[in-house]
Amino acid sequence: MKKTVHFLLFCFFTAGITAQDRDINYMSSGGKLNPIQANMDIRHYTLSLDVDIANQAITGYAVIDLILLQPTDTILFDLVHFLNVTKITEAKKKKTFYRDRDFIYVVDAGGFKAGRQSIKIEYNGKPPVAVKPPWEGGFSWKKDSTGNPWVSINCQLQGAKVYFPCKDHPSDEPNEGVDMFITVPRGLTVAGPGLLQSVSSKSNKKTFHWKTNYTISNYCIVFDIGQYVIIKRTYTTIKGNKVPMEFYVLEEDKSNAQKVLDLRERDSRILEKYFGEYPWVKEKIGIAEVPNSGMEHQTMVTYGGKFNYKKVCTMDYSSNLFHEFTHEWFANKVTNKDWAHIWIQEGITTYAEALFCREACGEGGYDSMMVKFKRSIKNKKPVVQGDEMDLKSAYYGSDVYTKGAFFMHTLRYVLGDALFFPTLKKLATDPQYTYSNLVTTDDVEHLFSNESGKDMKPLFDFYLRTTKKLEIAINQTGYNEYAVTSTNLPMPLDIDVLTDTGIQRITLSDKDKGVKIISSFTPVVDPKGYYLKNVTSE
Repeated sequence: MKKTVHFLLFCFFTAGITAQDRDINYMSSGGKLNPIQANMDIRHYTLSLDVDIANQAITGYAVIDLILLQPTDTILFDLVHFLNVTKITEAKKKKTFYRDRDFIYVVDAGGFKAGRQSIKIEYNGKPPVAVKPPWEGGFSWKKDSTGNPWVSINCQLQGAKVYFPCKDHPSDEPNEGVDMFITVPRGLTVAGPGLLQSVSSKSNKKTFHWKTNYTISNYCIVFDIGQYVIIKRTYTTIKGNKVPMEFYVLEEDKSNAQKVLDLRERDSRILEKYFGEYPWVKEKIGIAEVPNSGMEHQTMVTYGGKFNYKKVCTMDYSSNLFHEFTHEWFANKVTNKDWAHIWIQEGITTYAEALFCREACGEGGYDSMMVKFKRSIKNKKPVVQGDEMDLKSAYYGSDVYTKGAFFMHTLRYVLGDALFFPTLKKLATDPQYTYSNLVTTDDVEHLFSNESGKDMKPLFDFYLRTTKKLEIAINQTGYNEYAVTSTNLPMPLDIDVLTDTGIQRITLSDKDKGVKIISSFTPVVDPKGYYLKNVTSE
């Protein structure tokens, strides 16, 4: 990267930006990657924060270990503008910095050399308060029913920059993990990602050191605070590894803890069947009770379902518990490189809910869930609208969940179970698609194409990059004789047709003038609903 000093770019800058406007609705994670940030590879974050619950404020520092790909005079980090940066150092030497809104420019006229750098940023202030957690990011400063502080953080939409300086882009995760040193008033407990290394006391405060060595998404680098009781058991994975299972539950709710762990153990077995071994066997299966809806925070998935369950056939079920836990595989282990491809984590995780129904109720239960998903598809915008999108633009509505799930349903039919399920498991287990190797829609398509020996790109594009439905016509051509045609097939497709003799499978192609069907009544095309389609009959 060519060296250019950036001081004059922001001559209007003043060092002490104050919080005149606390609204962060304009903020959104991701988008087009700034070239300055493209030059750096984040390796590790260390966060050390004292949480002042009474004043809803934080004070401390972040150490960001990174590799510069080329020499540069500027390093760029993201941090919401109403948190105050007081000092930045590199190799214990004070560095010049300036801010422009939610950016921190760290500059050195002599230049930063290519290679490993460690930047320490000291800061403080009042982080944004979440308006609608977990969807709108920030801190939730709540109390439990007995008046004890109860604090949670959610930052998927706006990004982790709402509370710590970082490179806030989904394409770069800290490959060497995170260390968190969180100090809170004595009597409270901090739940965090990874494994608890130590708890130290000083005066009327306690510091909890949480550490993960796994790569982790920025929005999962969060913690929760409460008067927690920790209920534990050990889970043995499908490969025989023993993993701690821990529920950080409020003292007042501890009587519900064993039931939650029972469901978590059962759901683990179901998810391992379809997606392979639990991804974080060197750490834990963690759950933290929070005062809002749950979130997929890696190894410490949050839960806010108030211990309400519904019956799915004979099984108790919580969508909050199951959906967010499934994200340990799709979102945390299989991670989209760009928010434009969020359907991969949300659509497949939603599809897993239908697989739960399959386990609980058989194929009929699965089919019922897919009908429910299909009915909720709005189809106003493509699921994948482009590339280099910020989350607010990509996460436009329910279709990234339900149409993404329905597309997996279509793939299952097109490929057949013997091919579909092993390929889906390969997506969740192959190193090419997991942990530090982030994925896009093209990666998923290439996998299914390679495994099937068919070019699946036309079908992926049709379902995910357009709002089209299959246009199918049934024309009566004679007595008890019909022709089934389509004018917009993305590729030759098998399709079921119900006639007076039962269901038969035909292959439709744009090159055909129609497939002849004999039936005493008008045939029903795709009676079980594997495709999104419009059917006309004449």
